[in-house]
Amino acid sequence: MSALASPAPLAAPPELHIASLVVHALPQRLPDVRAAILAVAGAEIHGASDTGKLVVTLEAPSTDDMMARISEIQRLDGVLASALVYQHADTLAAMNEEIDDGHGS
Repeated sequence: MSALASPAPLAAPPELHIASLVVHALPQRLPDVRAAILAVAGAEIHGASDTGKLVVTLEAPSTDDMMARISEIQRLDGVLASALVYQHADTLAAMNEEIDDGHGS
């Protein structure tokens, strides 16, 4: 048997997960639902209608955190439904990389 210690597993690089949702809430509960969504870590509301539809984006550091935040929104009192529209995950380093816009700037 070798006395050499096995190397420690490498830690995964930090990630960023981004998702967008359309949330449908009871119109009369819209102010409360908006406030509750804004209290969720990483949540932003980008639009809302008087009929109770909200456009929401979420950011989270992991898949588990993202799923917990989506579930939290789905369980809010006054939320009728939510639909995941977009989801993307990548390393934090890749998300911060500059992308050439084709115009050399």
